[in-house]
Parts: sequence; structure tokens; C-alpha cells
Amino acid sequence: MYQKCIMKNENEEVASYEIYLKSRNLSQSTITSYLFAYKQFFERYSTLTVQNLRDYKVFLMDHYKPQTVNLRIRAINCYLEFLHKENWKLSSVRTQQKPFLENVISEADYLYFKNCLKQDNHLYWYFVVRFLTATGARISELLQIKAEHVQIGYLDLYSKGGKLRRIYIPSALQKEALDWMRQTGHASGFLFVNKYGKKMTARGIAGQLKHYAIQYGLDPAVIYPHSFRHRFAKSFLERYNDLSMLADLMGHESIETTRIYLRKTSTEQQAIVNQIVDW
Repeated sequence: MYQKCIMKNENEEVASYEIYLKSRNLSQSTITSYLFAYKQFFERYSTLTVQNLRDYKVFLMDHYKPQTVNLRIRAINCYLEFLHKENWKLSSVRTQQKPFLENVISEADYLYFKNCLKQDNHLYWYFVVRFLTATGARISELLQIKAEHVQIGYLDLYSKGGKLRRIYIPSALQKEALDWMRQTGHASGFLFVNKYGKKMTARGIAGQLKHYAIQYGLDPAVIYPHSFRHRFAKSFLERYNDLSMLADLMGHESIETTRIYLRKTSTEQQAIVNQIVDW
């Protein structure tokens, strides 16, 4: 009976914590990630103590890359906020930022990829790629786009702090998408759904994009959802050099995050070096 009571309390806490996460307007992928960290912690430690938190951080640093470590730390710190134990929060680990962008699809490969998808009548995937690259949306944000948003030309999202971010749908893409929606009879609801009418998953989209990358002879390493968001940022700055506006469009908390797009990709750096170094 005692064990059952403990399990019941744990289940109740998980449910309460999930409600708390949803109240902060976090994306579903973030909620899933935060709940994973919660469960991972309690699978290793039976109680929440300052020492166990420190040991968990050491465990993370021994097994994961710094970016993943910091993601798990943010998740645990959010849980501590939920418990009103902010003074127990863990500090993040330092990550060394590379002096170049890595694995970003070039504009030429993007144009080739989307044209191949369109010519072969893979219009669903053509529009997945088009929307990612023309709006700069994260994959979780792409999955929130509805037919109604296409009709008005934008999607409004609210961050965990209640800050509004508007994702604009460029008029050329809007017109093309409206024609596609009329042809498919898609008048309302989420735009990117599976054959059962349910929203696609981020993993499902990423996997299918890799499949088409191989089919069209492209490097699968540069064909993934976030690569097209990077392409949006690079192309925007090449045409309209306003870092502050790009930060707003990307939904970055700090303009320092956006500065990475002022850097060249490793491929671009190599090409420039090959061209100018003659000594």
C-alpha cells in the first residue's frame, strides 16, 4: 500500500508539473524535453537534494554534449521554479561557439531541392520546405500553422514571458499556398497533417526530408528542418542587412544570438580562402 501511495503522489506531481509547463506557453517539444529530464533525474536519484542535483549535472557533463547538458539543466531549473526552490538552480556549462556556421544548406541547393520537389509533384513536402525557408519558423512553429493563418498572411505566437512574435507569410508564398489549399480542399485547420488528419511530428518531417535529400543527390547533413531556418536568416541578411529586425523575426531573446548569421559557413570560408590566398 505504501509503495502504491508513493507512485500515486509521483504521478500527481508529474501531472501538476505538466500543467505548469503548459501554463508557460512552452512548445510541446519543449514540454516533452523537460519532462524527459525530470524523469531521467528521478530514475537516478530517489530524492531531490542539492547534492543530487550537482551529481546529476556531473552525470550530464560526462555523457552529453554541452548544448544537451544546458537543455537538461534548463529543464531541471524550470522544475525547481515549479517547486519554488529557485535558490537550488544549477548553473549552465560554457559552450564554445564555432567561428563559422555548420551544415547550413546553400541557397543554390535550397532552390534545387524545392524545384525538384515541385517538379515531381511532392507538393506537400515542397510547401514544408518553402514555409520553413520563407518564414524562418522553427519546426515546432511550422506545425502550428493553420489554413486560417495562410489566409491572413501571418501567425502570432506568444513566448513563455508573454512576448508576442509574429511569423509573416510572404505574399508570394501565401498566393501559392492558397492555390494549393484550394486544389486539395484544405480550407481550415492545421496545414501539415498526416494521412489520418493529425499534426505531423518533427521527427517524421526530418526523416522524410533526409529521404528526399538522398533521392536528389544532396548531402543529408544539410537537409534538416533547422537548416532551412538558418537559410532564411542568411538570405535575409544578404538582402536586407538589419540584424535587429532579423532578431525580432527569428524570435531571439538577445541580438547576440542573431550575430552568428553574420558569419560565413565553413564552405563559404573555404571558397573565399581558395579565391584570395595566392601567396
